[in-house]
Amino acid sequence: MSKSILITGVTGFIGKAVASKLVQSKNNIFALVRPGTKAERLKPLQEKIEFFEIDLADIGMLRDFLKDHSFDTILHIGALRGGRKFCNHIYYETNVNASEQLMINALKNGAEFVFCSSVGVFGAIPTELPANNQTKRKKDNYYHYTKIQAEALLQKYILQGLNGMIIRPAITYGAGDYGFPFTLTKLIDKNLLFLPNKKIQIHLTNIKLLTQVFQKIIENGFVTGKAYNVADSNPIEIQKLANFISQKLKGKTFPKNKLISRKYFELGEKTAHFFNNELWVARFELISKNWYYKVNDVYEDFSLKSSETIPNFEQVIDWYKGL
Repeated sequence: MSKSILITGVTGFIGKAVASKLVQSKNNIFALVRPGTKAERLKPLQEKIEFFEIDLADIGMLRDFLKDHSFDTILHIGALRGGRKFCNHIYYETNVNASEQLMINALKNGAEFVFCSSVGVFGAIPTELPANNQTKRKKDNYYHYTKIQAEALLQKYILQGLNGMIIRPAITYGAGDYGFPFTLTKLIDKNLLFLPNKKIQIHLTNIKLLTQVFQKIIENGFVTGKAYNVADSNPIEIQKLANFISQKLKGKTFPKNKLISRKYFELGEKTAHFFNNELWVARFELISKNWYYKVNDVYEDFSLKSSETIPNFEQVIDWYKGL
């Protein structure tokens, strides 16, 4: 039996990958996109998805739309990511208030609600490792704060009867995304990356793994109230990943003279804090501190095969080479 599925965020990296996978099914797919979205960003999906032009920050317009529409499943992936140049009000409207309107619609119509949150609810650097569902939430920037707020709202509506769950991806890598994995690759290529001279473990998510999780949710359903951290099977030492990238790009290992004392990263982080630059704070933290998550339950509950960052990260390198 086919389902009617509403997806938000289909022009983003994760949303587009999930939508591209789901249109291969017999389900009826609908999507919300910002008014004025360029046609080329929608072209690969245009013949398979019905689009509605609604900005998630326009709560009135979203509310009016939801009054007249219902779906079997809502995959709420859309959000303003951290580091964007928007005021806090727009962040809150998009990431919190719009999420609540979609939850209300799902509760009213008996729909499944899947919320794509972020491991950022534990902060850029969690207070315990591996971070898990009981780990203390950490409001270390406004984006993370909005995700914490949206998760709290979801729990409230679940208590009222909403059939909802949470997916929390770690930083996701794959072809087509210009975030942290791309930047890491580019800096290594340009010989501009410095790393700490000690073991640092990070935890990334293969986009193919993440889309598989969403696909299995649609096909097999889920247990209401569950929350899953999603990342590769194991964290990776950032030096090993840098060596892998360097070997694939240049045929040689990451230069040892680029491994420096962590005190320089601490100085950079303090400077970024002084100038209240959340993006640069995160950049210093992500390459100089450990961050990884408990993920065994998502592999067990969704019967996922093991996913390792090496060699899967090669898809980013191959895409980067073609730019």
